[in-house]
Amino acid sequence: MVGARRRARGIALQALFEIDSVGHGMEETLARLLEETGLPEEHAIFVRELVSGVIENKEKIDQHIHHFAPAWPVEQLPIVDRNILRLAIFEILLDNKVPIKVAINEAVELAKAFGGDSSPKFVNGVLGSVSAIAGR
Repeated sequence: MVGARRRARGIALQALFEIDSVGHGMEETLARLLEETGLPEEHAIFVRELVSGVIENKEKIDQHIHHFAPAWPVEQLPIVDRNILRLAIFEILLDNKVPIKVAINEAVELAKAFGGDSSPKFVNGVLGSVSAIAGR
């Protein structure tokens, strides 16, 4: 189950990256990625929930990124890091379906897999600060 959810988060990150970087529509992007990956329906639903939750709450999430990483304007962050943070902050502060430590660990693993050399440490640092205000 953990591997499948991690894979689903990776697909959600791919969708968010594509939507953010080239402006493709959410529905078209998700439909294509989910078809290409052949993810089981329960995990496809999870991907859709994550991506739509991030998109719907992007402004609020970006305010948190700005607050906890003030030296890095959100629009100047590497696209991968920005969307890993968006995904994790959505899970930590808004979705509340997974333990905070799980959301942080999954984000750090995504940063290791897809980000630059400094991405895991940066993501972990920002999310550690975010977790302090989670209140759960």
